[in-house]
Formats: sequence, structure tokens, C-alpha cells
Amino acid sequence: MKFKEGTQPIPVPRHVLVVDDSRAQRHMVSMQLRRWGYRVSECETANAALDLCRGTDIDIIISDWMMPGMTGLEFCKEFRGLGRENYGYFVLLTSKSEKTEIADGLEAGADDFLTKPVSSNELRARLRAGERMLAMQAELLAKNKVIVSTLVELQKLYDSLDRDLIEARKLQQTLIRDRVREYGWARVSLILRNSGRVGGDLVGSFRVDEDRVVVYSIDVSGHGVASAMMTARLAGFLTGSSPEQNLAFQTGPEGDHLLLPPAAVVERFNRLMLEEIQAEQYFTMAFAVIDRRTGQLDLVQAGHPHPMLIRADGRVQRLGDGGLPVGLIAGAGFDPVRVRVQPGDRLILCSDGFTECPLPNGKDFGEDGLTESLRASANLSGSDLLEAMVWDLTRAAGTESFPDDVSGIVLDLLPQEPGQHRPVSGIAQPGHRIPDG
Repeated sequence: MKFKEGTQPIPVPRHVLVVDDSRAQRHMVSMQLRRWGYRVSECETANAALDLCRGTDIDIIISDWMMPGMTGLEFCKEFRGLGRENYGYFVLLTSKSEKTEIADGLEAGADDFLTKPVSSNELRARLRAGERMLAMQAELLAKNKVIVSTLVELQKLYDSLDRDLIEARKLQQTLIRDRVREYGWARVSLILRNSGRVGGDLVGSFRVDEDRVVVYSIDVSGHGVASAMMTARLAGFLTGSSPEQNLAFQTGPEGDHLLLPPAAVVERFNRLMLEEIQAEQYFTMAFAVIDRRTGQLDLVQAGHPHPMLIRADGRVQRLGDGGLPVGLIAGAGFDPVRVRVQPGDRLILCSDGFTECPLPNGKDFGEDGLTESLRASANLSGSDLLEAMVWDLTRAAGTESFPDDVSGIVLDLLPQEPGQHRPVSGIAQPGHRIPDG
């Protein structure tokens, strides 16, 4: 039995169509069906039955095989081609018993067979089997409707989320709006390519005073929205426009803002992650200060790929000893690195999206691959050098779709004109004030 929709299900008898050119045979089968509670329709020809099926919801068809005009086999094929939503159980009445004939019926779409003369018990058994199949088909159809409805809702949610991620990507890109920044004696170039809509990489720079510039590269663990939100929060702690919020500064005795050594800056971030933010995340970081007055580069490598220094003569030098990531171990120490630099040198910081990018040979691009890329493009500077690095990575990986975010920053120490401020020997003087504005 079927059920009408509503709060109280009402059983509805199955609709059975009997098709036979013999009036006596039709009446005999129909009489049995009505006694068992079925709703019954009769047709003398297959053509008439097909017309009825086009406009009526028929559950079960009992059709004679041999009929004038269209045969029961042909009728079955046409019935299956109607494209009905609900399944119709098709039983062929036949005196044929050869396997080849049965195979033809199954091929045409018949579900079952009854041999003439029809036995009442066998007919009842066939109908019960048909009802079980129809019940399973109706259940499957209902579940499919639920699945389709769920998929539609999920698609709506996905579209809404995708739109939000697109906007989030635009906002994240504003964190590095200036892809090239000029500091007079230095030029900083940035690149950031997320593997998804949003990513967990951050690169940036800010001016301390007329003689010092800070550059940094951060890679937050994980991917997606959580990592992107963390990078946005970290960017707020490294803004040059608001030194009172910048963790790289401390307030001096006269209320001025003094730049901390790189190791102290990273230690501050480590405490921030473990004591205040307390998220299930950590990040790697390279933080560097370049002082043109002393000609010194001070940096800390905290689990980040090795900073690279391209000397004016084309030599490539790796800096740092690795170090621990930020936000993993309370009280962790971070070793400072100090090197001499001069005009014409270039400092490169990049994320492990470069070094850990998998290659077709099963290896990673690695720092060796990065070093080779830098050597090959040592004559380039700024954004051209970064684009060359990405191009070399694309060629080695065989794809432009990288599994991780790819980011990098290049600081070019520009050649100085005669009479410009030149480096002097000695140690950088602490407590340089930030110029007004």
C-alpha cells in the first residue's frame, strides 16, 4: 500500500493495470486483484495501455506477451522509455518458457513473468514481490530527495562561504598592499600567493627611523580561515604606523618608543602565543633589522627557512641556525645572528612553501633548490627576483598550483650616491627614536 501525505497516513491501494486482448483473461485477473484490495484498470491493447500510462500513475502492470499490434515485449520497452519519476513493476504473462525468450523479456525491462494459465497463489506471490520492490524504490527516492535537498542547501552555504572567503582574501591582501616600498637607501619587495582562498603567510616591513628598517616573514601552522585570522592578528602587532601596539618596541623613560633586539621581539611573540592567545597554533618567523649607519644586519630565525643573503658580488650566504617555532615552548630562547652588510647586498626571507614544495621525483625543492634559483637570478632585484623564484619553483614542481602558501620578501640595499650617509664601524646605538610622523 501507498500512503497519502499528511499528519495521519491513509493507506492508498496500489494501482494495477491489466493488459490483455482476451476479455475473459482480463476479467479473471482483474477480479482476483480487486478481491485483494488493489485498484485496477484494464486495457485491450498495448497502445491503449501506453496512452493510459502517460497520464496516470500506474504502480504495477500485468501484460500479456502476445497481442495484436504492439506486443507485450514492445509495450514494456516503450513503457520504460516514458521517463516516469516513480518506478513501475512490469509482469509479463506468457506461455513461453525458453531461456532465450525470458532473457529477451528481461532485456526489455520486465521484472517478472507469469505462465498461463495464471495460478492465483503465484499471482499473489508475484504481486507481493512487486510491492516490496516498489516500497524499496519509494524509500530510496525519498532519501534521494533528502540528499538532493541537503546538497542544494550545502551548495548555498558553500557559495556564501566562498563569497566570504573571496572578501577575506581581499582583506588579507591589504596587509601587503604596498608590494614595493622605498626607504631611500633600501627597497623592500613582497610576494604572497595563497594555496587557497586565504592563507597563513605574512610578510612585511616598517621603518624604525632614517637609518633602520625592519623586515619579517611569518608562516602560521595549518591552512585556511583559522591561519588567516591569526596572520591578521599578528600583523596588528607589527604595524609601523602604531608603534605603541607594535611588539617590536618598548616605551622609553621619556615616553618614546625604542626598538627591541630581534631575539627579544620573538620572545615577546612566544609569550603572547602561550599566555594570551592560547590557540592551537604556532608559527615560524624570521625577523631582521638592517642599520645602514653601522652596516649591520641583526636577525632571528625561529623555525623559519634560512634567510638568504645575496652579496653584491653574487655570492649566496645562508644565515641562522634554525631555532624553535614561536608558540610551542614556554621560555624558549632564540639565538640572534649579526652580519655585516653593505650597499648592493640583498636579504631574502621566504616561507617553507618554497623549500618544502614537493617535486615529481619525490624530493622537495629544498634550500639547495632555492640557493640555485637565487644564484641564477643574482643579477635581478626586488620583485623581478621574487617572480624568478616562483617561476623556478613552478618549473621544478611541474605545476602552478602549490600545496602550501608561497611568500617572500627581498630587501635591496641600494648603492649610495656620493655624499650620502655611509656606514661606520661600531655597535648600533640603542634607543634610536622614531621620527615624528
